[in-house]
Amino acid sequence: MRVVDTVIPALWIVFWLYWLAAAAGAKRVRSDSSRYSGVGIRVVVILLVLLLLRTNVLRRASGASNDPLLQGVGLAIFVLGLSTAVWARVYLGRNWGTPMSEKVDPELVTTGPYRYVRHPIYTGLILAMVGTALALSVYWLVAAAVLGAYLVYSATVEDRMMARLFPAAYPAYQRSTKMLIPFLL
Repeated sequence: MRVVDTVIPALWIVFWLYWLAAAAGAKRVRSDSSRYSGVGIRVVVILLVLLLLRTNVLRRASGASNDPLLQGVGLAIFVLGLSTAVWARVYLGRNWGTPMSEKVDPELVTTGPYRYVRHPIYTGLILAMVGTALALSVYWLVAAAVLGAYLVYSATVEDRMMARLFPAAYPAYQRSTKMLIPFLL
């Protein structure tokens, strides 16, 4: 068994346990906000990943990398992604919520990783998925592509919502900061 076969799943579990625990301190969602916005997409993403896991497509198979250098690069990208997501979550503080949800008394956060991109949590999750694919199996790219598409959609919806909530500050922030990739996108 390769080290990455144990390390990456273990770190994903630790990450999601932290994510769930940190959610307890988040601000409430506005009652008139569409808390069910994007639920269908989330369900499809979850069902796809569960289906792929159930059929062993995403487990170590013919698409697995046996190149130690590629596994190391994948692991490094994975750790960079999770670290970016956690760093962003810490800076967002109580303003954090599920994608596309509107909080009570929202604040515009533009410090920390939000200086470089408007949606660093999404950037981190996409990086972590790509790192997982490089280190474990190219089949993870399917899940990374589906998750990436969902997160780009979420970022677009959130940009519109933030422009509505912060009409004086958000458009300037939007012009000066890229959505997901510093200096590019």
